[in-house]
Amino acid sequence: MKSFIVITLFVLLASIAMAQHQQNEHNIQNRTNMDSNTIKLTIEGGKTFTATLVDNSSTQALLKLLAQKDISVKMEDYANMEKVGSIGTHLPRNDKPTTTSPGDIILYQGHNLVIYYDRNSWNFTRLGKIDNASQADLKAALGTGDVTITISLK
Repeated sequence: MKSFIVITLFVLLASIAMAQHQQNEHNIQNRTNMDSNTIKLTIEGGKTFTATLVDNSSTQALLKLLAQKDISVKMEDYANMEKVGSIGTHLPRNDKPTTTSPGDIILYQGHNLVIYYDRNSWNFTRLGKIDNASQADLKAALGTGDVTITISLK
């Protein structure tokens, strides 16, 4: 009986240690992803892009959110030049006069994510740019109507 208790205790401690190790590995991976300046954008329907972020307080706050969970954004087409949708929270703003180009990812009014597939000029917070995607690639992936995009750590 005594050996059964010792073995059970050993198995329990080993299980706890293994779970702790897995959690640590998960935390290390999330920290590595947060230290990266790359995110993944998955468009409804399966098309995936990566994007390189700029370094500012807005992107640092975004990375902290993404370390907790992926963010899905329902986006609407606006003025035949962009997709825009609320991220459900406010991020720090770093607005400056900006001229966008296709693939730019912008924070507008602190809570709207904007993906440009054409040009525009205004006071925006630049978050980053979609990697290796032409205007035609973006228009094809984003479509003409509403679309949901999921943002995650790469």
